[in-house]
Amino acid sequence: MAEKPLPLGRMMVNTKYEGKKVDFRPFIKLAVLLLLLLLGVSIVIQGFFKELPEGLSAEGSLQPVEDLVFLTDLTYTHGGEVQHEQAIFAEMLSLIETAERFIVADFFLLNDAYDKSGPDTYPDLTAQFTDALIDRKKDVPDLTVILITDEINNFYGAYEASHLTRLRENGIDVVITDPAIVGNSNPLYTGFWSTLIRPFGSGAMGVFPNPFDREFPRVTLRSYLRLLNFKANHRKVLITDTAALVTSANPHDASAHHSNIAFRFSGPLAADLLQTERSVAVLSGFDVSRFPSLPVVDIQNTPPAAETRARVLTEGKIREHLLAEMARTESGDTIWMGQFYLGDRMVLEALLQAAARNVNVRLILDPNKDAFGLQKSGIPNRPFAAELVEKSAEAIEVRWYNTQGEQFHTKLTLILRGEESVLVGGSANLTKRNIGDKNLETMLLIEAPRNSRLTTDVTSYFRRLWSNQGGQFTLRYADYSDTRTWRSWLYRFQEWSGFSTF
Repeated sequence: MAEKPLPLGRMMVNTKYEGKKVDFRPFIKLAVLLLLLLLGVSIVIQGFFKELPEGLSAEGSLQPVEDLVFLTDLTYTHGGEVQHEQAIFAEMLSLIETAERFIVADFFLLNDAYDKSGPDTYPDLTAQFTDALIDRKKDVPDLTVILITDEINNFYGAYEASHLTRLRENGIDVVITDPAIVGNSNPLYTGFWSTLIRPFGSGAMGVFPNPFDREFPRVTLRSYLRLLNFKANHRKVLITDTAALVTSANPHDASAHHSNIAFRFSGPLAADLLQTERSVAVLSGFDVSRFPSLPVVDIQNTPPAAETRARVLTEGKIREHLLAEMARTESGDTIWMGQFYLGDRMVLEALLQAAARNVNVRLILDPNKDAFGLQKSGIPNRPFAAELVEKSAEAIEVRWYNTQGEQFHTKLTLILRGEESVLVGGSANLTKRNIGDKNLETMLLIEAPRNSRLTTDVTSYFRRLWSNQGGQFTLRYADYSDTRTWRSWLYRFQEWSGFSTF
């Protein structure tokens, strides 16, 4: 009897081998899985070495600047009562209210999401900031207003936040940063996410509770999985046609009581800052012809009237310049640092080498115990500090900011070297993610005479916190010291792999 012909679908995968039928479908499935695995691995490898597009990781020229002002927010206790000294948000509103031609704002966190059923309530900074932009646009209809922000505020594509909708409805451009332009903060995960999950988008009609605020729209599993890439536009910048602000502060309700710093300035330095924001907007799809500009100053023909000079640094250029400045310190010089997160291994080695040269190194660190009502583990600051103190034979001094549920969110370094000072401050934590081309960040590097008003103000700020002048600002190193070996290795793995929130 003649053998019946195989159906067409079976003929594609079956054949005869020595008189037996062989089904190749399992082999084809395995081959597809292997190809996907290889693709994921290749993306992982690429993620470790990914370079940012042109326009990012920027290094501005040293610009003369005469009107640099140092601003701070501080939360502390005095006489058993919690005190708040806040100047930065008021300065943001002032800049917005006086803008005539344009406003460009770039902030990582701009939302009012937090657990409102808990005991803590916060000022409505996001609503005030949103209203200020809308009101100024109504007052000056020809005003160009652009808000650049991170996708965390839409919970990674799960919904449109109401305040962003209001801004769009009132003629304000909202640019959600394209995460593809950012380095891969968590490359071990991002490779497989890009291969197997990203093609399906973030989805809509989520069924999972919003982790920031249960009253907010529910989110999808794919939004949670997108979050785990830990990609962020972490900048905090406000620029108008009259002045600019580089800060560590967000106009974000749950961040309202954080301790922060900021620098206000104008002139050619502000023009350089605007250029760095243009790059982010255009790389995220914004029409370059609609982006505002400030007059370009011919640096060679500008008289060096100001003793203070500054440059804009973004992304990996922050680490490059900070390490170079610390390497120039000598015996008798001083390095002050106030940091929310401190974890970069290159920074650790630079601090140890400075201490070995008899440089005075003093660090004020957040104890990493509070995060919007949640308890944190103390990583990375506690194991990082323990390593510094041990390896420097206690030459490096550390104090912890005495947080009361808020965060010491400052990102500031002051180097006192001879008759000059160098300041580095802005949005970036000193971790691999923040200064290793893995996040979008903006800092200023400032060179000023040691006897200048700016240097005096910043030095007084550090000494006030260190010595608890007029309040309880900081605690002894012993109060939060953590020398457990497993914690040190956990921090090191997280810093190396990027599988962390810092």
